[in-house]
Amino acid sequence: MRRRSTFTFSMLCFGFAFLYIPIFSLIFYSFNKSRLATVWGGFSTKWYGELFQNELIIDAALLSLRIAAVTATMAVILGTMAGLALARLGRYRGRTLFAGMVMAPLVMPEVITGLSLLLLFVSLEEMIGWPAGRGATTITIAHITFSMAYVAVIIQSRLSSMDDSLEEAAMDLGSRPFRVLWDVTLPIISPAMVSGWLLSFTLSLDDLVIASFVSGPGSSTLPMVIFSKVRLGVTPDINALATIIILVVSTGVLLAGILMHRQEQRRLRDEQMAYSD
Repeated sequence: MRRRSTFTFSMLCFGFAFLYIPIFSLIFYSFNKSRLATVWGGFSTKWYGELFQNELIIDAALLSLRIAAVTATMAVILGTMAGLALARLGRYRGRTLFAGMVMAPLVMPEVITGLSLLLLFVSLEEMIGWPAGRGATTITIAHITFSMAYVAVIIQSRLSSMDDSLEEAAMDLGSRPFRVLWDVTLPIISPAMVSGWLLSFTLSLDDLVIASFVSGPGSSTLPMVIFSKVRLGVTPDINALATIIILVVSTGVLLAGILMHRQEQRRLRDEQMAYSD
């Protein structure tokens, strides 16, 4: 038993080291004074100053954040509706087809998704004149297309494990279906919705392949700018940018975790009070 626990602990440490040592190395070299990203030349924060003076990166970062925020919000709305349809409407004609269409973006290669969306946008522009060229709008639509699939899976899984008796009790007390959805179902699945929002935000912020297909002049996202710069060689300002992104994402995940933990504790407390009554 002791040998097994030692082996498990060793593998756990190896796994965490494999994941996080490269990230810590990137953060460490973001404070490198040398222009060479992998040669330590002393401690300095000058690359952070140069980063905030780079208008190309700042504009790309702001564009990516706007697109990610809109994408995450719309993906949660559409994905929640899809998850509710899959988990609460029972068996109906076309359910298998609908489920397959919802899950398809999860397994479809990004190159195929990006190419198909590009052809769709070009065809729509020729037929109805919208969208007029490729830009932030087409990138947002493309990101919503695949992000909502992830949200739908999360919401469906949460609804499948939810206690149906709570909704039935609310309906027995005279609540209409919409009030049951608003007062009972949505508060219970709100942690899953927050998780879906964060996942969609991260997927949109991280996407490179699909955005490369559906973007146009003047609409380069942050991953596209970083990729174009990395092809010429990694510089410390890219390390500084990555460090800031890691800090922002880590803070968001921490705050979301605290919020979901509090909501889960409140939900469990309310359920216990309801059952005791």
